[in-house]
Amino acid sequence: MEYLLGIDIGTSGTKALICDHKGRVRATATAEHDISTPHPGWSEQDPLQWWDATVAATVKVCKKARIKGSRITGIGLSGQMHGSVFLGDDGPESATPLRPALLWNDQRTAEQCRQIERKAGGRRKLIEMVGNPALTGFTAPKILWVRQNEPEIYERTRHILLPKDYIRFRMTGEYATEVGDASGTLLLNVKRRQWNNQLLGKLDIDRKLLPQCFESHVVSGQLTREAAKRLGLKPGTPVVGGSGDQPAGAVGNGIVRAGIVSATMGTSGVVFAHADKPTYDPRGRVHTMCHAVEGKWCVFGCMLSAGGSFQWFRNMLGKAEVKKAKKKQVDPYELLVAEAEQADPGCEGLQFLPYLTGERCPYADPLARGGWIGLSARHTRNDMIRSLLEGVTFGMNDALQIIEKMGVGIDSVRLSGGGARSDFWRRLQADIYNKPAVTINSTEGGAYGVAILAGVGTGVWNDVPQACDAVIEETERLEPDAKMARYYKRAHRQYRKLYPALKDQFQTMAKL
Repeated sequence: MEYLLGIDIGTSGTKALICDHKGRVRATATAEHDISTPHPGWSEQDPLQWWDATVAATVKVCKKARIKGSRITGIGLSGQMHGSVFLGDDGPESATPLRPALLWNDQRTAEQCRQIERKAGGRRKLIEMVGNPALTGFTAPKILWVRQNEPEIYERTRHILLPKDYIRFRMTGEYATEVGDASGTLLLNVKRRQWNNQLLGKLDIDRKLLPQCFESHVVSGQLTREAAKRLGLKPGTPVVGGSGDQPAGAVGNGIVRAGIVSATMGTSGVVFAHADKPTYDPRGRVHTMCHAVEGKWCVFGCMLSAGGSFQWFRNMLGKAEVKKAKKKQVDPYELLVAEAEQADPGCEGLQFLPYLTGERCPYADPLARGGWIGLSARHTRNDMIRSLLEGVTFGMNDALQIIEKMGVGIDSVRLSGGGARSDFWRRLQADIYNKPAVTINSTEGGAYGVAILAGVGTGVWNDVPQACDAVIEETERLEPDAKMARYYKRAHRQYRKLYPALKDQFQTMAKL
């Protein structure tokens, strides 16, 4: 039997996944890497650690699956979006970046974002050009920051790559990317699916610094002999374009046709919708990018502290549950959710704002802060936990409603991440979204998505929708309760009034 390999270069670790040609996952393995914060608001990583982690995870996953690397027939790459790797002209065997990579959550580029919007002719004009406003996480402002603050590095730069594309270079020697990840650079004409020469000219960025751009399933290179030896794979193995973690994860969840949307609760929360044509929010509250499906697009919104809010509660206020769970050998989140179930819907007016690390969608505000509003002497710990879960889900619903108002149809919402593991939270999402909430047989996200793309690129399946139809199935469908949906519609309306009322206060509080 032959197999496909998916590799996802995440922020905290690199994951490798092997599946067979019927989409059945045989094994996964992960190798961790470090994050550096040399200054407040900065976030960097050494790309050499990504390569070492890729080697370690690939060797480990082949061993766990008990297969020889020579039986891998295609490789797909996914990775954290927006990061920037600055390279000179060293070959792939010794390609040491000129500086650490600036990551998606690096916040140093606020001034460069203002410069980009000004040079583009304003925010609305920029959105027309590249589908999105200038945000600190995107790649283009990072390029300007390095040029302005580290001119000696920029002078030596010959290639700028995204995280997964650096791994592609180490594997194949090719400087290449694909339309999904390239959309997050702020330099791609999303509508035409090619680099935006007009904006590159306005920003004085040499087009030669950027790699060739492919569709996500297209073979972009083959493993070199040297890379194959380190990875334990076969020289010449095809490597497809792959995609950024969000489009790749959407393929892994089967979000490849109109009407199907995903809601993924990781540390951050992402609502992702397939779109048959490019459509933009003129205010830039959600992102429009190229999908990993050829000739298709996607719209998604990202809130920064979804599961992260619940994780914060567990770590800071749930130490008793953590201790109790350890004795019972269960997940402490199970105990916390059980407490939330004891509270009434709406928690007698208590609401939680999940802006613990600022916010991205629908409010691009790094100064936004979280907290409970409406506390009274009647409220209990159970109310606080339930209101936190409701508040996070309201935040996800913000993005869902914006996407629907853009004309993107939503028939059902596929749940994944932490919000899909609990019966209670799944039901809560169905009622707040007022849409059928669906779980599927796939839980592996981006690594699985790019393994599917590798199968399409090497002829296992004809196209991405056919592949997803063949390997992804619904396992549960929860219809919303009409009475609860009406109640949560009113509660969400109140929730949406809180940020505008507090926005100015967040700025004043930051000065304290």
